[in-house]
Amino acid sequence: MPQMKKTHNRKDILSGICKFLFLSILILSSCQFNIVFGQLRLVPIGSAPSGDLEVNSGALARIQALGLPFFDDFSTTATSHPDTNFWMPKSGVYINNTLATTQPSVNMATFDGLDGNGVPYNYSNQLSQGHTDTLTSQSIDLGSLSPSDSVYLSFYWLAKGLGELPDDNDTLRLEFLGNDQQWVSVWSTTGPSFDTLFTRQFVAVTNPVFFHSNFQFRFRTYGRLSGPYDTWHLDYLYLNKGRSITDRFIKDIAVRTPLTPFLSKYTAMPIRQYWANPASATSDSVGTNIINLFNDFNFTTFNFTVKDEISGKEFTNFNATSAVFIGGEKGQSKRMAVSPIPVDRSIKSLKLKYKLNLITTDDQNPTIPSVNLRRNDTISARTNLSNYYAYDDGSAEYGVQINQRLGRVSVRFALSQPDTLSGVRMSIVPFNQNVAGQAFTIQILSNKNGKPDQVLAQRSVFASYASARDSLIQYAFASPVALKDTFYVGWIQVDEQPLSVGYDRNSLLGNNQIFYNLGTQWVQETSLKGSVIIRPYMGGSVGETVTGTEPITNSSSFFYPNPNKGIIGWNENWIRQIEIYSVGGILVKTIAAKNDNRSASVHELPDGIYIFKASDGKRSFVQKMLIVK
Repeated sequence: MPQMKKTHNRKDILSGICKFLFLSILILSSCQFNIVFGQLRLVPIGSAPSGDLEVNSGALARIQALGLPFFDDFSTTATSHPDTNFWMPKSGVYINNTLATTQPSVNMATFDGLDGNGVPYNYSNQLSQGHTDTLTSQSIDLGSLSPSDSVYLSFYWLAKGLGELPDDNDTLRLEFLGNDQQWVSVWSTTGPSFDTLFTRQFVAVTNPVFFHSNFQFRFRTYGRLSGPYDTWHLDYLYLNKGRSITDRFIKDIAVRTPLTPFLSKYTAMPIRQYWANPASATSDSVGTNIINLFNDFNFTTFNFTVKDEISGKEFTNFNATSAVFIGGEKGQSKRMAVSPIPVDRSIKSLKLKYKLNLITTDDQNPTIPSVNLRRNDTISARTNLSNYYAYDDGSAEYGVQINQRLGRVSVRFALSQPDTLSGVRMSIVPFNQNVAGQAFTIQILSNKNGKPDQVLAQRSVFASYASARDSLIQYAFASPVALKDTFYVGWIQVDEQPLSVGYDRNSLLGNNQIFYNLGTQWVQETSLKGSVIIRPYMGGSVGETVTGTEPITNSSSFFYPNPNKGIIGWNENWIRQIEIYSVGGILVKTIAAKNDNRSASVHELPDGIYIFKASDGKRSFVQKMLIVK
């Protein structure tokens, strides 16, 4: 749990990359656990506070206790919350398949400093610490058993994964509930050195006080309460009698990592752009990783399908005729060839679901009685061909920030044919401070020699947090922006408090498409290893559900005239202060605005481009102006 702590060894991420110390004292203390690359940096994410409560489908506890065996690998969990058939609600644990890569089967439970809605447990004190997430089983009937029945709980655990590494005094703890209703700690681990592999743990149930009809076990984490700074992952929990410490192998073949993108350059793209050249836009194959949890090799076949969820039309249905050899616990990659979707310009949108189904014998003579282990043999993914571009898979593991006021970030996109842009959807995630309502500027830029060039359109907007985890905020332009080929979408940071935009660590498709500018020169950033979650949507229609839409700023809120010859004017009476910056971020003039005076002289400024920032102390907007006298 990072609290003025030593920087952990992250040579695998930080080697050869220059660290940047941020100016704010609060952020400076946080830089010890942020990932910093050049002038961009990655930060842990949280979610803005909201009034919504975690949604659960079950009551606080089952009326009847569960019997043995108890097994959950989270592969059948349909939401981001644990299944209340097995677990007590309101755990704060996040079920996902993106925050690690070596999980024993598809999906895992992630513990951090966020509650079930993704909101930090303590948003006001950035260095607060305490118990964070708690995953508690429903009651399990052990009343007819005794220590001689050799009851064991086994599970896999991992620190960090793609999240933040816990500190030395952060803990993951397992507790059992005794017949006196007291919780007893039976196993724990503290923040270890970074490891990429899950560790399997066995814990015996030996104390007679645990053998009662309402036995429960729970996992609790202790760490920082203000965000996902201390990350633990849990998977493949199995409690049963008649086990031993040598009971380490289960006859189970499972898929685990997400299927790779169907498209070659994006995770989603406008269907009009796809029809221009489907062969070039489609990947040759998609893949996942398969693991054999038994101590012997096995063979399996598979079925692979590609289907449009809108029309129900099936484009691919391939049944493998030859067996696939599956080795041991290290896992084995498997790829399936994919074909472009045949051109049909009458189709305006496709929601492709592609699915791999292993044909295993995991349901025959199962190692775990009464549990069908074919439950983790299937994995699927979706690709939208509608009206927008995306490099990301929809999940933000981190946030990305530009570390200088008036710094700019842009992401490159390439058209197959001319088109129009209607707006931008982006993931805005909190870090340390709530910046909701803070102004920033969205920009669309042209391309020159592989870098951003001229501003084609821009709009001053206000930061807003989505009401659900991994949802997007939409910002529309008043008029479509005409584009003919490669273009760039990005933002200008207006205030000192940085804007954090969602960053996907799992998708590398956008890794070489990120640029930043701290003055007049654009620099390509290739060290971040991931994709910014920013999605331009094209044409005049909006086909993706979003959680919020920012209103279009009235054009009368901007300074005029532009270009300007030395006297600026404005129409809004709420403006109290105007700050003028050079394009290099230097404050060159401050104007105190009054209700009875809505103009000011800037004759002393040399000819050039300036950034004007207006504020009433709570809200602000910015505008770029050209002064030519």
